[in-house]
Formats: sequence, structure tokens, C-alpha cells
Amino acid sequence: MPLYNVTLKKDAPLEELEKAKSTAQEKGGVIKHEYSLIKGFTVEYPEGHVESLESTDHIHVEQDGEVKTQ
Repeated sequence: MPLYNVTLKKDAPLEELEKAKSTAQEKGGVIKHEYSLIKGFTVEYPEGHVESLESTDHIHVEQDGEVKTQ
């Protein structure tokens, strides 16, 4: 399953993050890490189901990937 980083957008209420975690788990996602410095988490999510998280205006979702420096 692909890994996604889910973060709360600026000025969004904290309860929106809890809703996103619940939605992710209900749709078959497995939360792998919860961040303490930023409001967010990393979730393994089945292909094609991430749209349920992306549909809210309070949450930013991006697929995890390798970062390279030049």
C-alpha cells in the first residue's frame, strides 16, 4: 500500500485531524506515525481510496516519496 503524509492546514480546527485519522482507518488505512511537532500523521492507504481524505478543505495529503538533494 502507498504511504501518505496527512497534515492539518493552517487555521484548521484540530478536530479535523482526528476526523481524518478516523476516516483513514475506516477506509482500510494503517496509521504508521503521528507527528508531534506538526499536526499530522503518516498512513498506509489502499490504492484509489485516498480521495476520501483529499475531499476536505482542512487537510493536505501528499504521497510519501524519496527526497534528493543536488
